Amino acid sequence: MIEITREDGKALIRPTEEDVVSAWVPEYRSKMRGALAEGAREVVLDLTNVQMVDSTGIGLLIAAHNSLRKLGGHLAVIHASEEIRNLFQSMRIHQHFSVSGE
Repeated sequence: MIEITREDGKALIRPTEEDVVSAWVPEYRSKMRGALAEGAREVVLDLTNVQMVDSTGIGLLIAAHNSLRKLGGHLAVIHASEEIRNLFQSMRIHQHFSVSGE
């Protein structure tokens, strides 16, 4: 359900499901923690396949951002749909980490 590629302190996480919702958050959280434990300080979340992010998914992104920031790293979201970008902008999430579109 989640593809992850690690290289030189970077981790690219690509959900293969259409939604980043509460049912999938434990798996995402586990993968992100694993990447941090293995030394990743730059995490890129590729939302190419994702159509929806619920409040639990947003909470996961904020927690990941905070964890990375404490370690001197950063989070970026790429290939977000227009709807997800609009949601992040309305919540001002894009002010905390990079969010780019398709």
